[in-house]
Amino acid sequence: MKATTDTSDGIDFVVLWVDGNDSEWQEAFDTYASTPDGDKRQCRYRDWGNLRYMFRGFEVFTPWVRKIHFVTWGHLPPWLNVGHKKLNIVTHADFLDAENLPIFNCNPMEVNLHKIRGLSEKFVYFNDDTFILKPVAEDYFFKNGLPRDIFVFNAIFMDTISHIRLNAIQIANRQFRKREVLGKHFFKIFNLRYGLHQIRSVLMLPWPQITGFYDTHQPQPFLKSTFDEVWKFVGQTLEATTRSRFRSRDDINQYLFRYWQLLTGNFSPRSFSDTATIPVHNLSDMDKASLLIKKRNKTMLCINDELNDVSVNMFNDHKSKIIDAFEMILPNKSSFEV
Repeated sequence: MKATTDTSDGIDFVVLWVDGNDSEWQEAFDTYASTPDGDKRQCRYRDWGNLRYMFRGFEVFTPWVRKIHFVTWGHLPPWLNVGHKKLNIVTHADFLDAENLPIFNCNPMEVNLHKIRGLSEKFVYFNDDTFILKPVAEDYFFKNGLPRDIFVFNAIFMDTISHIRLNAIQIANRQFRKREVLGKHFFKIFNLRYGLHQIRSVLMLPWPQITGFYDTHQPQPFLKSTFDEVWKFVGQTLEATTRSRFRSRDDINQYLFRYWQLLTGNFSPRSFSDTATIPVHNLSDMDKASLLIKKRNKTMLCINDELNDVSVNMFNDHKSKIIDAFEMILPNKSSFEV
């Protein structure tokens, strides 16, 4: 694999993880869950038991990673080698203010990632449902020091996080003028690497304001300095999210920082044709994800849990198919496992 030459400070990974089965976590959750506000659905906290395959993928497919910052409520997988030289265990208290804890919401963590001690300027943010399935070099995520991404205008569509997108777009329209962005970064916005996705941007041209962006829901490369810059402009709004114990309609998340990188042209265009996102709404979706893992015809995969009305036994039966598929492509224990 050919690596980019701009790796003087290396590239870090950040992984957020929660074990909704942990009894102490459940006790704390129940203490605060009586409040009427927030998204408290089980799918937000359910552990699929496939985290070890994410780490196996890191070792096999991205051996160049400098450090993995593993962010957790406080519990740890029993199999995790906490003494690994590349692993930094980060609890919420390590980078969030004590008066705002405990939290059961990933959004306060996402807007404060830059406060993780020892985090590299260049880092890739992974949700615990995103996986690498093939070897990639450093320049898969960063090129000439810039995060690689896709800039495609889009319409806001209704889903479980549409309000978060809209919150970020409102801020973007206060800080940027669409016409100026088009003039400054035309060839980054209309780029052959995006393929047919460019049609979305063309269709959005009649609207004078920024309407939204095409979101990939894949591991996201960031510059830590982007977070510092955004906080200078909208720190008061981000502080409100930092105090949000459960997911709220007023929250901001990582998308704002991604949009900021796009609108400032602080990114390098790339294609996302080698990635897949499977929103798991039913059990057949789990079968689709299992088949995609076995075929390995994509580089990155997101398995997004949207299962609501499924029994525990039925969920366990079907999640075993996902684990079996990962076991086929990553059968060997990694050095991140005891």
